Amino acid sequence: MSSLNSRNFRRPSISALLAFVGISAVAGLLVAVSVTPAVAVTGMAAQQAIGAFDGLPSYLQIGTLDQRSTIYAKQGSQQVPIATFYAQNRQDVSYNDIAKVVRDAAIDTEDPTFYKEGGINISGTIRGALSTGLGTNVSGGSSITQQYVKNVLVQQCDAVYINNGTGGPVTKAQQASYQTCYQNASGVSIDRKLKEMRYAIGIDKRYTKQQVITGYLNITGFGGQVYGIQAAAQYYFNTTAKSLSLVQAATLIAILNNPSNLRIDQPTNAANGSANGYAQTLARRDYVLKRMLAVGSITAAQEQAAIKTPITPQITPLQTGCAAAAAYNAAYFCSYVESTILQNPAFGATQADRVALFNKGGLNIYTTLDLGLQSAAQNAINAYIPAYDPKLDLGSSNVSMEVGTGRVVTMVQNKTYNDTATAGQGQTAVNYNTDIAYGGSQGFQTGSSFKAFDLAAWLQAGYSLSDVINASTHNYTNANFKNSCYAMGNTPWPVSNDEGTGATMTVLQATEASVNTAFTKMAESLDLCNILNDAKSLGVHLANPNGQWVQTPSLILGTNYIAPLTMATAYAGLANNGVTCTPVAIDKVTNAAGTALPVPQTTCTQGIAAPVANGVVWALQHVLTAGTAISANPNDGVPIMGKTGTTDNSLENWLVTSTSKVATATWVGNVQGSVPLRSQTFKGVNGGNVKFAIAKPILKAINAQYGGSAFTAPPNSMIYGGPGDPLYVAPAPTPTPTPNPTSTPGGPGNGGGGNGGGGGGGGAPGNTNAPVPGGGGTTG
Repeated sequence: MSSLNSRNFRRPSISALLAFVGISAVAGLLVAVSVTPAVAVTGMAAQQAIGAFDGLPSYLQIGTLDQRSTIYAKQGSQQVPIATFYAQNRQDVSYNDIAKVVRDAAIDTEDPTFYKEGGINISGTIRGALSTGLGTNVSGGSSITQQYVKNVLVQQCDAVYINNGTGGPVTKAQQASYQTCYQNASGVSIDRKLKEMRYAIGIDKRYTKQQVITGYLNITGFGGQVYGIQAAAQYYFNTTAKSLSLVQAATLIAILNNPSNLRIDQPTNAANGSANGYAQTLARRDYVLKRMLAVGSITAAQEQAAIKTPITPQITPLQTGCAAAAAYNAAYFCSYVESTILQNPAFGATQADRVALFNKGGLNIYTTLDLGLQSAAQNAINAYIPAYDPKLDLGSSNVSMEVGTGRVVTMVQNKTYNDTATAGQGQTAVNYNTDIAYGGSQGFQTGSSFKAFDLAAWLQAGYSLSDVINASTHNYTNANFKNSCYAMGNTPWPVSNDEGTGATMTVLQATEASVNTAFTKMAESLDLCNILNDAKSLGVHLANPNGQWVQTPSLILGTNYIAPLTMATAYAGLANNGVTCTPVAIDKVTNAAGTALPVPQTTCTQGIAAPVANGVVWALQHVLTAGTAISANPNDGVPIMGKTGTTDNSLENWLVTSTSKVATATWVGNVQGSVPLRSQTFKGVNGGNVKFAIAKPILKAINAQYGGSAFTAPPNSMIYGGPGDPLYVAPAPTPTPTPNPTSTPGGPGNGGGGNGGGGGGGGAPGNTNAPVPGGGGTTG
């Protein structure tokens, strides 16, 4: 009796003993009903126990596990992964993509009878029941199938309660619900253990052993955010699950015993770090090796050689988020893709659905980005514009998109991507190329690059590029102009010229020299509402959806705040005979099963009439051949059109161009502040001209890859005028020349065949009789 009263003996309670008896009885019955179903089970108590057990649910829905999503971009013909997103770092692999040595290590250590049992390990279950019945914990004895069940239930808790799949803050209510769910899935209780066993039997009946061991190795955690054998192999040893060695496999299976404490990515951990050779993990790894030897999966020689091998992790973190794409100069494009997915209903009806799909759905996202052109564009900006300039808050960007498809092929800027609260000098998460809704800024005033839309309204109204304009007026009031969409009042508006001088000139000459006073005089004959509507028809919109359009006369000189991508879209529409196609960044998306998902498609609409668009393009070609952008022309034989833009005090500088294949927008300016760019020099180039130095190599690279064809010619009446043109002046009849027998043949013709720019006197190209008076000395 004294021994029974010893302090080392803990008397079990009656309820604990009953629990022990009950669970042991059920374990015995399970052998009969699931492992050897042909055995007859008799006796009322046994039948009642079976009935109670059978009343427990047996069907466990095994949903899709959280998978990491990857964004790809093209490098030549290859798809290159540039960024990965995950709530849990997991990549499912098939049975054949898991090395046999891994499967053996798991089964030999965790469940040697795995291939023989009916979902539960009977001896292990009784051992666990005994520990519970005696008042200790429910531990050990779980089969691999039971462990798989527990992991599935825990994953369901994560999916339902943690952030509701939105990635947002965890509320107190969510956390409490999660704790309850987690306790029901993995807590210490006989009731939970019974349910787990019932589920395990159901799993064993519906799935093969190969499916179960594969599912188990894909779902289980290996410490931190690393889940599944493939992610563990990559993270801890920079290899794949299929290529793991015996030592590596045994080490990873060892971690499963206690992932929080046995992980080998904490070298400074005093209890289990590099200083002591990861002693705790090493001991468990050697135990795994001994179990493999005992079962016969490895030889004694293999075991001894492996035991003598130290643990040498090769930690290879998989960075999550767009910061990783900076290695490919693509972090801002990545951010644009992420914003597209999180906002577009094609990827889910609600924001929560889209976030869950993106972070957990195992998507493979194949984008439109061309890494070769992206590198050329980034190098062009880096050659002149630093990420940080102590003299001003300097920004620069370039974006390019295909004409007719909307596919965005470059998107770069001068800053270093940083979406954390610790962003320092020269760092930002703001994408200068896009609207605020896609991670962008509030846009930038476009300056004279907006004049393309003034020209569209001019030609729509029946005027021509040969019409003569008196550009000498500098002082206006709003009352001088018509705007059928907006009441403007009578506010004075003085106009000055940033480029070119005021004089009498043709519209073409005014376009080449970008003369503000000429375009202002033209606008007197137009409805400003039509100018704005033409711009909108070509896809132009404010970068800030809550912003207000400038609708006073200054709009004709580009005072609205617009994103570079929007300007590239509009110019691509002009180059495409007036058909504007919305930008797209994603070519294809597949889910974890390889099934293609719907993706946003470009929408193409006829923004303005084709002849009008062709007329604008015809004029804008002259900007690069005889106008303000001549220094940016690659002169590679590819027809190109475009327009410069400089805002008041040269705070913002633009060059927007397009060939028949690709449109680009290049911007340099003040992100904040008001430092005149012309007061600055960048690598020996004045700030007012640095846009040309940036754009030219980009245009060369694009043209070398895409080429381009001639633009569609506009009707002659748009170039030279005609009876429908309110400003058209019919040429005087040409007198019949008097024959002069003494004249010398081969003399000069009448009228220059020049481009209408320069110091006056030239006629319109290819039409020496056109009534295009010489300009007043404006320069091209």
